[in-house]
Amino acid sequence: MRVLVTGGNGQLGTEVVREFGRLGHEVLAPLPEEMDFLDPDGLAARVAALQADWIINCAAYTQVDRAEDESGQAFTINRDSAGRLAETAAKTGARMLHVSTDFVFDGKQTRPYREDDEPGPLSVYGCSKWEGDRAVLAALPGAIVLRTAWVYGVHGHNFVKTMLRIAGEGKPLRVVDDQVGTPTWTADIVQAMVALVDAAASGVFHFTAAGETSWCGFARAILAEADRLGFEVKTRTVEAIPTSEYPTPATRPHYSVLDTHKIRPWLASPIPSWRDSLINMLKELQACADCW
Repeated sequence: MRVLVTGGNGQLGTEVVREFGRLGHEVLAPLPEEMDFLDPDGLAARVAALQADWIINCAAYTQVDRAEDESGQAFTINRDSAGRLAETAAKTGARMLHVSTDFVFDGKQTRPYREDDEPGPLSVYGCSKWEGDRAVLAALPGAIVLRTAWVYGVHGHNFVKTMLRIAGEGKPLRVVDDQVGTPTWTADIVQAMVALVDAAASGVFHFTAAGETSWCGFARAILAEADRLGFEVKTRTVEAIPTSEYPTPATRPHYSVLDTHKIRPWLASPIPSWRDSLINMLKELQACADCW
């Protein structure tokens, strides 16, 4: 099978390229300069020429705070180009899996968000992703939209690596404790993708690790598990603070846990807990000299 991975050099895309290649698929992962998501028409022409069987769209504008000032770029990449990918897939007979986010919800619920809950994004980034979901499904009703949350992995920049760097330098850590979600390892997300693609699924699905925590709880777990595994950890405490003490340009949802019951029957194995996956990621990071 010929699989085109957009954003194939990102923290999630790198895992997608590696896993689908390992499974024997022909994987196409053009460099960012070869696929300009700020030029939807040019992007569509480039994708059509590649004649992929599946398009896995991991490319996105993900600078949540910067998007408040760069809304044009965010909507072009997350909505317009995502929609053109889906249009192109419809014309060429390809299937498509589009990666989305928990930021499409407003965080006002007290139970995990299901796929059919009404979105209400609070930020430009969230709005652009929600409109991208709609554009993809309008152009290609058989597409998969896979929403996930709090993504981290051994590749690229993410919260886990930031915490390890700060703790390794012995600097103080103050982390918000009133935003709750589910940290999710890229390797787990890719296994969910493989399952959905193999089953030729369609529609909206939520996937995260099992359980929930706050950003502060996540930070404390990172330090504890890293210390246990032998990472250099000079900072051993994390001060819990409210969001009001760490203001950002973009508003984050206070509760963005995603309900994963719909996807579970499609998966080959039970969803691991977020802490177990964190431990496995740290072990992989520890063994990867090129991942820092």
